[in-house]
Amino acid sequence: MPIEPITTTGLILERYSERAFRVQLPNGKEVIGHPHKSLRDRQVELVEQVKVTLEMTPYDFEKARIAKIHS
Repeated sequence: MPIEPITTTGLILERYSERAFRVQLPNGKEVIGHPHKSLRDRQVELVEQVKVTLEMTPYDFEKARIAKIHS
């Protein structure tokens, strides 16, 4: 049985590369965010201070997938 991801929001603090960002969670913790493949065409929108929706597994709280960009 697959485990559902934990969904939360975050704020991009820094861009490390095209595929890696430092993102702050609402509780102040920082994680490494990697954009979902569906966001490839929207890479230019992933800049500092942009709010995003994140998906995390319960096994690794250091990484997250950026699932959605908030306008």
